[in-house]
Amino acid sequence: MDINSLLLRSMNDGASDLHLSAGISPMLRINGELIKTELPAVSKEVLDEFLQSLLNDHQRNQFDLRTELDFCVDLQSSGRFRVNIFNQHRGRSAVFRVIPELVPTFEKLATATILEELALLPRGLVLITGPTGSGKSSTLAAMINYINEHRQYHLITIEDPIEFVHKNKQSLIHQRELVTHTTTFGSALRASLREDPDVVVIGEMRDLETIRLALTAAETGHLVLATLHTASAASTINRIIDVFPAAEKDLVRSMLSESLRGVVCQNLVKNLKGGRSLASEILIGTPAVRNLIREDKIPQLYSVMQTNSSAQMRTLDQSLQLLLDNEVIEESVAKDKASVPKSIKK
Repeated sequence: MDINSLLLRSMNDGASDLHLSAGISPMLRINGELIKTELPAVSKEVLDEFLQSLLNDHQRNQFDLRTELDFCVDLQSSGRFRVNIFNQHRGRSAVFRVIPELVPTFEKLATATILEELALLPRGLVLITGPTGSGKSSTLAAMINYINEHRQYHLITIEDPIEFVHKNKQSLIHQRELVTHTTTFGSALRASLREDPDVVVIGEMRDLETIRLALTAAETGHLVLATLHTASAASTINRIIDVFPAAEKDLVRSMLSESLRGVVCQNLVKNLKGGRSLASEILIGTPAVRNLIREDKIPQLYSVMQTNSSAQMRTLDQSLQLLLDNEVIEESVAKDKASVPKSIKK
């Protein structure tokens, strides 16, 4: 079996991911659905040989130590992919995430126009959140691209791994990859504050140290863009605060209320054309929102988003309703994804 041809097919078929597992036929994820191909099972020997050919000595050592590995690879015959290799009971497996050749734009992603404003803010914290596979990395890349086209800024990105590769346009962009260029998100973040950045981009805020340093960077005059795996704007705020010990929570609420500029929580939903469309919940750091965060009244954020469309805020349900009204998605899809299904009206 020619795995390079499989990777090329995954790109041509519009797949987001190719799943290869020893002893099983290759599978493609297309528009959110996992589809089994008609091809024969991948042999353990063929898969092991191909995966070994992708790794350098350092990566082989890392995989032997951890039994799992996340990295990106450029294949001249088929394109760029984010790869995760792991062991399971049948042998070795891998998931290849397709990375488009062109850096995505806001127009291509059909994002909310408020993202253009958030991208050009001089300082503060902007979070792109959502479940796995909701397009967070693409939106973050579009924000970097927009800054690159409109500002003469110095951007430092800290990623695991580097997915979209940015070329300098108006801005100077330095992309750093975990393990390859730095040991941890925390150490890279700490160093970035001494590297004269205008914008710091964090691939994922995973732990207390990273979150603490991100808040500090946003407080000290930098624009910080980051992602989190959370399902709503309110849960994003809670997630950040809950990471800290009880004795620090009041201080963190105060820091977050001062630095937060926006939370965009994304979902990709099946549309009527067979593809997927973006639905997004948007929270903007207005004085009212900051006050609610400071006073630990997080549940009230939902009603603020519901009633402040003039500030370009909206709930996920309102975003789904808009897609339904514009005949982009079916009513059943909107209700399935909605926080309050009864709120969706045809």
